[in-house]
Amino acid sequence: MTSKKRKRIRWRRVFSALLLIGIFLVGLFNTVQYIENGIKAFNKPLKNVEAKHSFQGEKNKIDSINVLLLGSDTRGEKQSRTDTIMVAHYNPKTNKVMLISLMRDMYVSIPEHGQQKLNAAYTYGGPELLRKTIKLNLGLNIHHYAIVDFKGFQKAVDILAPNGIQVDIPYEMSDGIGMTLEKGQQQLHGEELLGYVRFRQDRLSDFGRVQRQQEVITKLKDEAVSIESVGKLPELLKLLNTYVDTDIDTSTLLTIGKDLLTNKTQDIQTLRIPEDGSFTNERYEDIGEVLEVDLDENRRTLNEFLDS
Repeated sequence: MTSKKRKRIRWRRVFSALLLIGIFLVGLFNTVQYIENGIKAFNKPLKNVEAKHSFQGEKNKIDSINVLLLGSDTRGEKQSRTDTIMVAHYNPKTNKVMLISLMRDMYVSIPEHGQQKLNAAYTYGGPELLRKTIKLNLGLNIHHYAIVDFKGFQKAVDILAPNGIQVDIPYEMSDGIGMTLEKGQQQLHGEELLGYVRFRQDRLSDFGRVQRQQEVITKLKDEAVSIESVGKLPELLKLLNTYVDTDIDTSTLLTIGKDLLTNKTQDIQTLRIPEDGSFTNERYEDIGEVLEVDLDENRRTLNEFLDS
C-alpha cells in the first residue's frame, strides 16, 4: 500500500513540465511561420531565455536533439526536487518527435552520491547532475535542459485551447486535487486539466499519472500545430520568458521550427522507462519505496525506441 507520505500531492512541481510542452512545441512548430508571415511579436526580435544553471550537454546538435524537461517548485529552498522528468527527442532526418517519461522513483547510481532515487540527482546537483545520472544509467545523451514553473500551465492551456481539451475520465476524480471531475467524456480547461493530470489516487499510482501526462501533451501538441495557434505566439512567448529556465538558444529553436514547418511531422511517439516487466517494487531504509530496474534491458528498449 502506498504510504501516506507518497500520497501527498506536490502538484506545483509535478506538472510544470506540461507547461513546457505547450510552450516549447508551439515555439518549435510556429515561430518561423509567425516571423515569415510578418507578424512581429512585441515589435522587437525574439530574445534568448537566460539559462540559470550550468549545463554541459553538447550544444548545436541539429542531427538529433534531446531536451531534458523538468518541473520544479523551489518555494525558496536552496535544494528542490523534481517529480516530473521527461526527455523530448527530435530527429530532423525522420521528422519524428518523441517523448520519454522517466519514473522518478527508479533506483539508480548518482555520481558521487551512490544509489538513490532518480529525482534525488536534481536535488543534489540540479539539471547537470541529473544529465550525468541519466547518461550513466541509461546511456542517453542530453543536449539541453528546460525547467518550468507550474504557474503558467493553466494559462498556457487556456491560450492554446480556449475551448478546452477533451479527455475520457475513467471514474470520478476528486481526492487531493481540490475539485471533482466526473466520469465520462469531459472538455477540460486549464485548471481542470491540471487536476486531471495530477490525480494520483488510482489503481495505477504514479504510472497512471504518467499515462495522463503523455495523453495531455499529445493533445496540446495537436493544438499547438493548428493554424489558429499562429496568432497566439506573442502571449505564449510572454509565458516562455516568465516561466521557463532553459539553455536552448533562439537560433536552435528557429532551426528546428523551420525543419518541422517544411516537413510533415508525425504524431508524438511516447515511451515510459522502466518498461513493464523490467522492474520490481522494493523498499529500502532511509530511501523508502523504489523501483529496482533492469537497466540493461531498459537501455536496449530506449535505443530501439529512438532508432525506430
